[in-house]
Amino acid sequence: MDFSFARAHDRPATALPTELAVLMVGIASRQAASPTAQTQAQLALAAPDAEPLAPAAGAFHAVAAASLTRRQGE
Repeated sequence: MDFSFARAHDRPATALPTELAVLMVGIASRQAASPTAQTQAQLALAAPDAEPLAPAAGAFHAVAAASLTRRQGE
């Protein structure tokens, strides 16, 4: 399959106007500096805590887990 789009080779490449390029860079930098983006970056980079919803005993119902463990060993 040829995805080279032969028609595109007939035209020379065009550059963005300087003003448009500067505008796009400014928009991207403001978006990256937004509080939402900063919070998202901190969440992505921070090491997660040790399973905040995990039960201390290792099972949500410790008695049932102990019973199952004993029965598997028999």
